[in-house]
This record gives sequence, C-alpha cells and structure tokens, in this order.
Amino acid sequence: MRRMLVLIAALLSVGLVSHAAAAAGDPLAWPQVTNTAKPWAYWWWMGSAVNEADLSRELRRYAEAGMGGVHIIPIYGAKGYEKQYVQYLSPRWMALMRHAVEEARRLGMDVDMTLGTGWCFGGPQIPDRDANARMVVKTARVGAGERIKETFDRAATQALMAFSESGQAVDLTAKIGADGKVDWTAPAGKWVVHAISQRPSGQRVKRAGPGGTGWMLNPFYPQAIRDFLPPFTQAFAAYDGPRPRAVYHDSYEYQSNWSPDFFEQFQKRRGYRLQDHLPALLDEDKDSDRTGRVKSDYRQTISDLMVEAFMPAWVNWAHERGMIARDEAHGSPGNLLDLYAAADVPETEMFNKDRNPLVAKFASSAAHVTGKRLTSAETGTWMAEHFTETLAQMKRLVDEMFVSGVNHIFYHGTCYSPDEAAWPGWVFYASTEMNPRNAIWHDVGTLNAYIARCQSVLQSGEPDNDVLLYWPVHDLWHAQKGLVQTLTVHRTDWLMDQPAGRAAKALWEGGYGFDYASDRQLNRASVAEGRIHLGDGRYGVIVVPTCAHMPVETMAKLVELSNAGARVVFEGKVPADVPGLGDLDARRQKLRGMTDALHPGESIFIGDLSAGLAWAMGEHREMLPDPDLRVIRRRWEQGRQYFIVNSGERSIDCRMPLDGAGDAVLMMDPMTGRTGLAEVAQKAVHLRLVAGESVILRTLATRPGNAPVWDDQRFEGKPVELSGEWRVKFISGGPELPGEFVTRKLASWTELGDERAKAFAGTVVYSVSFDGPPGGRCMLDLGKVCESARVRVNGKEIGTLIMPPYRVELEGLRDKGNVLEVEVTSTSANRIRDLDRRGVKWHNFNDIGFVNMDYKPFDASKWPLRDSGLLGPVRLIAEK
Repeated sequence: MRRMLVLIAALLSVGLVSHAAAAAGDPLAWPQVTNTAKPWAYWWWMGSAVNEADLSRELRRYAEAGMGGVHIIPIYGAKGYEKQYVQYLSPRWMALMRHAVEEARRLGMDVDMTLGTGWCFGGPQIPDRDANARMVVKTARVGAGERIKETFDRAATQALMAFSESGQAVDLTAKIGADGKVDWTAPAGKWVVHAISQRPSGQRVKRAGPGGTGWMLNPFYPQAIRDFLPPFTQAFAAYDGPRPRAVYHDSYEYQSNWSPDFFEQFQKRRGYRLQDHLPALLDEDKDSDRTGRVKSDYRQTISDLMVEAFMPAWVNWAHERGMIARDEAHGSPGNLLDLYAAADVPETEMFNKDRNPLVAKFASSAAHVTGKRLTSAETGTWMAEHFTETLAQMKRLVDEMFVSGVNHIFYHGTCYSPDEAAWPGWVFYASTEMNPRNAIWHDVGTLNAYIARCQSVLQSGEPDNDVLLYWPVHDLWHAQKGLVQTLTVHRTDWLMDQPAGRAAKALWEGGYGFDYASDRQLNRASVAEGRIHLGDGRYGVIVVPTCAHMPVETMAKLVELSNAGARVVFEGKVPADVPGLGDLDARRQKLRGMTDALHPGESIFIGDLSAGLAWAMGEHREMLPDPDLRVIRRRWEQGRQYFIVNSGERSIDCRMPLDGAGDAVLMMDPMTGRTGLAEVAQKAVHLRLVAGESVILRTLATRPGNAPVWDDQRFEGKPVELSGEWRVKFISGGPELPGEFVTRKLASWTELGDERAKAFAGTVVYSVSFDGPPGGRCMLDLGKVCESARVRVNGKEIGTLIMPPYRVELEGLRDKGNVLEVEVTSTSANRIRDLDRRGVKWHNFNDIGFVNMDYKPFDASKWPLRDSGLLGPVRLIAEK
C-alpha cells in the first residue's frame, strides 16, 4: 500500500493522473508553469566522475536558465580522470545520485535516470543465454536411404527438422545422440535438414560507463529482463534517499531475432509449431502466401513478447519503487503503438534532417489513446554540426515536436563538466551542446521560457483530435523478405510507403487532427453521444486505410462500434483477409461473414478517403486557411486551446476558423507571455504570423469584462535607418576579448582584421544614440543578427530576440537622445574552428570520442568563418 501511495503521488506530480483544467480557473491566465512544463535535458556523466560541489553548481546553472529537470546517463569517461571514475550502482554512485535528486528538488527541478549506463539495457549481469541473440541455421541435404553426416550439439540445438520435397516435416530433435549423431535414415525422396540454435549477436552496451559494460540483453526472452533487474533491486534496497522521478529505456537498438524459448513462446501464442514451417521462415517455401503468413506470425510473436513480458517487467519494477517509466520504442520490430503505450511517458525523437512528424505522432497517439498525460521527445540531436546550432533552429524543431503531440521536451543534451576542464569542457559526441559553456547558453532562458509557456498549455486539458486512424501493422508484417523489421524514426519507408502512411499524410496536410490506434488499443474503445472514446480522446470518426489483412477481433470491434453509433470510414474497400496462418479457414470464414454484412449507411462509409472525411466531419471541419499552418488542439473546461505555428518561410495573414469559438477567443503569445482578446467574426479570428512564429488561441465560453484587447498594431511607415556611431564592446566569451571600438558601418566582427575577433565566440554589446519618432512609438528592426539579441533602450530591458525577424516594439521614446543597446551573442563555431586550426587537443574522451554528423572524426579546422554580431541594417518603423 505504501508503494502504491508513493507511485500515485509521483503520477500526480507529473500530471499523469490529474486532469486539472488550464489556468487553475482563471481563463485569462497562463496555466501554472511546473518543472514538468519547463524543458529538461539529458545529462551525461562521463565516467560518473562527478562530485557533490560540481553537481550543485551545474544544477544551479540549469535552474537559473529555466530548466525543469535532468536525466542522468552514465557513459564512458574523459581521459586523464580515470582515478575519479565511479562504478555504477556502487554505494558512492548511489550517494551521488541522491545528492543530485535532493539538490534538484531544492532548486524546484527533478531527476530521471537511465536504467543502466549508455544504452540499451544490458551489463555485466547478462550471461550468454540472456544476451541479444541471433538465430543460427545449420543445413544438411540427404537422399533416400542416407543418414545425416553432420553432427549437432544436443544441448544447443533447439530444433532439428527434416523437410521433404512434398512438404512433409519430420522432427529429429529427439534423435540427436550424446555424440551429436542423428539416429535417422531418410525415407524416399530428397530431404533438407535444418538445425536451429542461437549465438550472442555480439552487441554490448553502447557507450557504457564504469560498471555497466556487458552484453545487451535479449528483449524477446522474458528471463533476460528478470535477470537484468536484481542489481537495481539490491542497490535501491540499500538506498534510503529520494527516488528519481522516472527510470528510462533508450531507443531500441538491439539486433536480436531469436531467443532460447522462441519455439515454445510461438506455439503458445499462435497455436501451431513454427518448427514445422521453417522453409517459410527461411525463404525456402515456394508458397509465397504461406511465407508471408508465417513471417507475420513470427513478427507478431516478437511484438507480443516485448509488449507482454519485456516492458511490464521493468515498468512494474519502477512502479513498485515509487517511480514512473519513460520509454523510446522506435527502432523496435514490434508494434510501436503498443510498446510506447506500455510506459508512463512515451518518448519519441527527431535525430537530424531525417525527421518525420507523422512518425513522432506514434508516441503521442499512444499517450492520447491510453490516457497518458505526457509525451516526451529527445530533442535537438544534431540539428546541425556541433557548435553551429542556434536557438532559432531549436525553436523551429521544438514547434515541430509540439504539433506532433509532444509536450515534454528533453534537450539532447548537456554534459557534466568540471570547471577545471579547458573550454569547451566535457562534451558528448551526439548532441546539441546545450550546456553553460556553449555561447548560445547566454540567451537560452528565453527559449526555455517559451517552451514552458507552450507546455503549460499542452499539458493541461485533454487531447482533442477528430480522427482515429487504424494502423494495419499486419500488412507490414506480411512482407516476405527478411525476418526482423526495425521501425526507426530515421528511415520511415515502413510507414510512408504503406497506405496507412499515405492516409496519415493526407490527414496531416488537410489539417485534420488525428491519432493512430493499434488493434489492442482499438479493442478498448467505446461510443458515447456519437463520439469514439479511447483514453483521453473523443473522436468523430475511425479511418481504416486501405489494407489487405485485419484480425477478426478488430473487425468485430469496428462492427460493434458502428452499431453503437460510431462513424467508420473504410478507405477504398473493406479488408478481405485475416493475417497469419493458424486456424486460417475458420478465421477467414468469420471475417467474411462480418464484411459481407457491412453496407454503407448512417455509420459506415466505404470509398474515397476525402469523401469519407467530408461525410464524417460535415460542418464541424476546421479548414486550415494556409498550407504552412500547423495546428494541434486540446480541450479545456471552457472550450478548446490551439497551438498554431507558421512552419513555412513566408509571412501568413489570414482568418483562422475555429469550430469551438464562442463569445470570445484569447490570443496568447508564448514567446513574450502577452495576451489579449481577439476580434471574432463568423467563428474566425485574424492571424498574422511571420515565418516560424507561433501563437496559442483559447476559446472562452463567455467574454470577460476585464480582459485587454489583443494589440495587433501594424507598423508600416517608412523605415528610418539608425546611422550614428556605434560603440562596440566585447563583454563575455573567448578565447580572448578583442578591444572596444567605434564604427558607423555594421558588419560581422570577423571582418575587423583582428585575429582575436576571428576566433571569438560570445557576447558583444552595440550601443548608439538616436532620436525618437513622433508619438514615441515604433517598431525596432535589427535586420540581420548572428544569432540572438537582448535589447535595452534608455537602460530598460525591452526583450530578447532569438529568431528572425529580429523586431521589437518600442514606446515612450524621447524626442532626442535615446540610447539603444543591443547585446548580441554568436554561436561557438568560430572558437571551435580556431582550436582545431591550432591543433589544440580538446576532445580527449574514451570510446567513440567525438565525431561529426557523419560519425567521422570531428575537425572544424576547414570550416569557413561564420558571420557574427549585429549586421543590420537597424531601422525604426513608425505606426501605420
């Protein structure tokens, strides 16, 4: 009971149980910003060579920058610090973790930890039998009257099967003698004999820290996860400190395709012996349909083993100790929707240029249809090359995550580093270096505050998508080539080359809010007042994309839902066949009986997807007025909340229809926190968004009398360039601070002719005097900025700008003698370039060391100089 109460308290603290409405009753206020609403970061402990004083210092810096938490991942160490390495899970390591958790919570933050070091699950406790395994096939051919010449290890051989040309199967496993010979003479005809065993794949824990090296475990073997957990059980049994909020499983990078008891597990779940169909599994069966069916059953068994055994084992272990579980399911060959849903916090990622929001939606869909409040994302891994990433790029990426349903951002990431380590300190090889030593950290607080405001809204209320999109995974599993199908976030042909992916793309581009659902998940749906209820979702229609195979149970559920009033759209035609091989004729007959009874009518549509959506949605369709707008919607106690972003490269000026618009709509600017009531006409509001800009709309049941009106003043007067003398002062950064100077021409500080300026990365203040416009109100346009800018006028902080267009409104200006100060911060690219040009050895780490985006040795020495500073032109634009 005590453990259950601890877990419930943990779930409440992160909003996984509470359905508290937005803004705590005040419709005009932003929801409370919790530490979960703030961005978190992966926190690599190199060699776990950490100490209490430096942990406190690092956490304090994170808290001051507006971060809400960290995720501890012990990895390989920095060279020269070997004497300071700490063994994972040792009493000293647990004491350091305790200090980190206590200190984080004192600062209003929290802590997660990887269940292991590096990734994936594994370590010294994993014996060969539990290790990530590959099937081994040994083949012999014999004719009539012949005996098998080869010998076999009786203990290691899981199956020995003989197959005739006519398809007859003979089990020879029990005929292997102690000497390895087989007591069998082949009958008439030609025979192929297959011996099945396994071997470790060779995969060891990647980037393991001290005390964490060893085999990766086998996720298809239930005993492996049971053998993995005891060291953690022992460590936490001797630990009386505060527990981390969550334990974590990183992206699926195992290479298993077999396990010691796979034949037994298969027969238990599929109802027939896989041994009898080895020719189909091994691509030797001339019947291609049977091959696809056997492989589908093989792949479903893999998925079942992970969903029913692997995931529950470690998730329940965490719950019993008052912690929750975060999981990255992608990369797995199983049903991603079921695997994501097995954790308390499903987590996706977008690695670099190969990012697809339709794949990211698998994690958020799993959360929505199972009532999970949070969807996290590993965010910012190699948006660009190391030290060239900007806050503007991160903001754009974060917005992509938001519209994919993510509401719990984890930067990837930050690395613990002692201050004594020479700049840039300890850094992780695969990361946006989101740490206090990187120059962009100077203004990261503005990005963090933006994320916190957005996530405070996106974590409140409930999801409000209209379409439930069935994912027909069995069509994918029926593929005849290969064995394991890894469903990654990087290569997405497994989705986009399928009808389901094309349907998802049509919904996305058409502006329909949707969630995917698996067979398991769909089976839990119900209907009330014509809406399909599943988890926190309330859907208007179920879409079944064109598919060939559907389980009988799923079709039966769709019929049940349609009979209860749910609208179901079958794209093209209804599925004509069942997946898999077992009990095939009986299952086909059941499916045919149901599909023959399906007829288009009040609740069933069969045909074109666009027509079906129009039939299902009718007048409640919210048409997006521009193809570059991306929207995600949530319900709250007074109506709906919309996060809207201009994802394109041009400005948008349009009217946005809102089906839920009542008497009033509150516009909320998450970058500045500004709010105001928008003018509503015919259930639409006027939107003006520059490229990359976002806004939140909140519909209100009644119009408040005390609310400010949204100020959407246009500044369209003739621009006036500031042409005075600029004083330029280098204030922070390195390796050296160039001298102060005065100029009338703004240009990159790399063009000064000063070698110190070419190597410099950091922050520079530009100041100039200017006269105000008539009325004292105008727009300040900084022109080109590399890369972020803090603006002060007459000593007053006006705002921090992290993305173009670098504009901010000024008011109350004096007629004469105003002083503008612009504090510009660059990336760290030129400073890293300088280190490599001078041959300074700064990335001195074990294991992979430090590499570029192509996993080649990192070398910035040939990079061109990057423009840095305020390039302008700086102009004042008066009111219209």
